[in-house]
Amino acid sequence: MVLSKQKKEINSKIDPIKEYALNDAVKMLKDFKYVKFDETIELAINLGVDPRHADQNIRVSTTLPHGTGKEIKVLVFAQGPKEKEAKDAGADFVGKEFFDKLKSGWDDIDTIVATPDMMQELGKLGKVLGPKGLMPNPKSGTVTMDIKKAVKELKAGKIELRVEKNGIIHTRCGKSSFDDNALIENIRTIYDTLLKARPASVKGTYLKKISVSSTMGPGIKIDQGSIN
Repeated sequence: MVLSKQKKEINSKIDPIKEYALNDAVKMLKDFKYVKFDETIELAINLGVDPRHADQNIRVSTTLPHGTGKEIKVLVFAQGPKEKEAKDAGADFVGKEFFDKLKSGWDDIDTIVATPDMMQELGKLGKVLGPKGLMPNPKSGTVTMDIKKAVKELKAGKIELRVEKNGIIHTRCGKSSFDDNALIENIRTIYDTLLKARPASVKGTYLKKISVSSTMGPGIKIDQGSIN
């Protein structure tokens, strides 16, 4: 009941139609915090694209300047010297033995990185990995021979921005414990990355709406003119 009252009080302080300046939106999220744990801060970005068209099926990656605040667990499939390269770079799991674990439903990982020669075997797990968003892809830099670079970037805060079938991208951009400037810089990085990824075939408004929210907090619309 106490939480319900708090939520109602918070919602009463937000205009659901108004778009707030980015710095104000971030400050509001901090001011509205009422839980003890470190909440994840997320963005919901509505794009004017049709993902059914290959060139509008947005899938790009970027490294957040202040990371995501989450420890990313990386699984690497590689052979020979590349296995040692993965371990030295900080990969959490390395080796072919994890094929069978994935088949059995194990998924205590956030990302899979693989060398090209391992993709034929991984392709057999498409029905398992695809729905979970774990299938490596060259576009996201997770199919590569430069295993060291891929692992280090993921550990440093590299994220994938992938549009869903309804034209919306959901992504984390930090934690409530981040200072305001760190969250703002992370959000600007995501925004700039998506602007550069605009398909030439898109007509009309490309970035329709952006809102930011915390795990337990409300969504707050952001005025795009305040981002840059």
